Amino acid sequence: MNTRYEFNMDVPPREAIRLMYVSKSRFGGDWNSVPHTHSCTEVFYCVDGRGQFNVEGKMLDVAPDDMVIVNPRTLHTELSYQANPLEYIVLGIEGIEILFDQKDHGYTMLKCSPQREELLSLMQLLLREIDAREDGCEMVCQDLTEVLLVRIVRMASVSLRLTAPPAESKECATAKRYIDENYSESITLDKLAEIAHVNKYYLSHSFKNEYKVSPIDYLMKRRITEAKALLTSTDFSLTQIAEQIGFGSLAYFSKCFRKIEGTRPNEYRKSAKQKPAQGSQ
Repeated sequence: MNTRYEFNMDVPPREAIRLMYVSKSRFGGDWNSVPHTHSCTEVFYCVDGRGQFNVEGKMLDVAPDDMVIVNPRTLHTELSYQANPLEYIVLGIEGIEILFDQKDHGYTMLKCSPQREELLSLMQLLLREIDAREDGCEMVCQDLTEVLLVRIVRMASVSLRLTAPPAESKECATAKRYIDENYSESITLDKLAEIAHVNKYYLSHSFKNEYKVSPIDYLMKRRITEAKALLTSTDFSLTQIAEQIGFGSLAYFSKCFRKIEGTRPNEYRKSAKQKPAQGSQ
């Protein structure tokens, strides 16, 4: 008996989707992750431990076999509970965006316990291939990445869209990078325009077109994102946190925090610090 299968289908060009990096990390005392963005899509898979994933200011509880997918230019970072350190694998993939049910979100989280064995075996094989660096390593890793993406699409309500490399405005990128690195300082639109070497009105208009938010609103959100991490992971007073992230007064910090998050900083801290205890039961 002979069975023959014919393949006559369109597939994306091999150069369209490219694995940029894969890494395995485990939380340690020297881990100091800060909110950041990437020009590629990141797939984060929790192998062990517990913590939180801070994405666009929203705190997601992360446990083993949770997968967080973050599209390009989405602000995010990881926070680990020290009593149960996070261990995770992350892949950076260029050339795609993941389309979610929630169209306005640049991220999603999937529960992957039933697929743990298959997903982990693919990712661990990727790590072994890259570590060994034998002939054909790049081709094998590319194939494994595409298989992994197909598995994700099949198991979840997501689809893939091929994307061109982001054509980020140089002036906007300069201003955004300055905010990300100096958010605790006194920053004005005039200062950002001076650094980017453009007119402040042009910068404000271009920045909003690029990132869907004005430069000053981005600065406020950046500070509040850092404040949430400090409220969750430290016992600093609200006054200390306000000073550390660049607010001139506690009252102004509380006002901005409530405007963006819909709750007061002390209420957010109280709610956030109850979660680790609940997760350890």
